[in-house]
Amino acid sequence: MTPLLDLDNLSRTFGAHRALKGLTLRVPQGLVGLLGPNGAGKSTLLKILMGLIEPTSGTGRLLDVPLGGDRDTRDNWRLRRLIGFMPEADALVPGLKGIEYVALAGELYGMPRKQALRRAHEVLTYLDLDEARYRAVETYSAGMKQRAKLAQALVHDPAVLLLDEPTSGLDPSGRDKMLNLIRELGSLHGKSIIVSTHLLADVQAVCERVVIIAGGELRGVGTVDELCARRDDRFRVRVGGDKSHFEDALKAVGIEMILPTAATELRVVLPPGRTTLDLFRIAAGCGASIRAVLRDDVTLDELFRTATATGAA
Repeated sequence: MTPLLDLDNLSRTFGAHRALKGLTLRVPQGLVGLLGPNGAGKSTLLKILMGLIEPTSGTGRLLDVPLGGDRDTRDNWRLRRLIGFMPEADALVPGLKGIEYVALAGELYGMPRKQALRRAHEVLTYLDLDEARYRAVETYSAGMKQRAKLAQALVHDPAVLLLDEPTSGLDPSGRDKMLNLIRELGSLHGKSIIVSTHLLADVQAVCERVVIIAGGELRGVGTVDELCARRDDRFRVRVGGDKSHFEDALKAVGIEMILPTAATELRVVLPPGRTTLDLFRIAAGCGASIRAVLRDDVTLDELFRTATATGAA
């Protein structure tokens, strides 16, 4: 199957600033999280994927459409029809009704006016905005505005959706609704979706694969399960009795603890030669008791913090 993204040493500079530094990766089609802190280079990469700017060096392809200097005018049109983009910014046009806004987007994507209107009605109904379609977009709630932006990205039925911070400004209910829509568009409607965000929970909720960027560099790529691999030396220990004495006893014998911890739980890394039986012996020796010992996976949050801090994933 044609990969969703195939980048080879892709770089982009703005004067002396290197926004992207030699990205090389190959990502299959599906739901992909583009994860990184603010200023990581995510927006620059999205602009390259949309054909708005060209890489300074290197090459890339999105569903086999060239992204670099070997792209011609036909490729620009192929990219425009291939991609639906939902921006982070409030890109609504004041004075337009919802149906007019979405139909206008369809025409800008190259659809005839009548077809754009028909599709706008269909998409607004699908996104539960049918009763608001004749209202001015500036009167919409935050959740409705986000769904209207998603509607204009969907109107021409693109194969790929680029969603920039899709849950920005939403309350918990609106966030859940947006994430459910993204998951449904991928699983039921076969869309490949790139979710650009700095919110780890959004990526973990909907994405199959993760691309981590920080400082313009690739810091990690793989499935969520691959990146959050199970460690045989890490455990969650639920403690009864005096937890602080147990912590001191663990430190005394060189057993590392990982933050954060819960009120009655510790996360520990056992050094070579130590087993979980040692935990019970240490607890007994300091008047504590152990209620449970559970395997502890590397979390996406830990992976992200390590990758963005050290440059290694």
